[in-house]
Amino acid sequence: MPGLLRGVARTAVVAGTATAVSNRVNRRQQGRWAAQEASQAPPPPSYSQQPAAAPPAPDMSAKIEQLKQLGELKTQGVLTEAEFEEQKRRLLEA
Repeated sequence: MPGLLRGVARTAVVAGTATAVSNRVNRRQQGRWAAQEASQAPPPPSYSQQPAAAPPAPDMSAKIEQLKQLGELKTQGVLTEAEFEEQKRRLLEA
């Protein structure tokens, strides 16, 4: 059983690291795109244009799924309460 628990814990760490790296890459890429858009001259205003719609809300389903996985790991005893809270805080800040 300790081998299984160690394997589950290792998988959780790898998944958390992969998520953190993926989020960092996404933020960096969006920063580059924003800089590119800012450097380009905006088109001249047109009186026939409709007002721009608000951007869509970010998809929270991935974060919700990760929170569920963290909860399962806590329920299984893989994560302590403090570890769970720390991971949850990191996830919600991203």
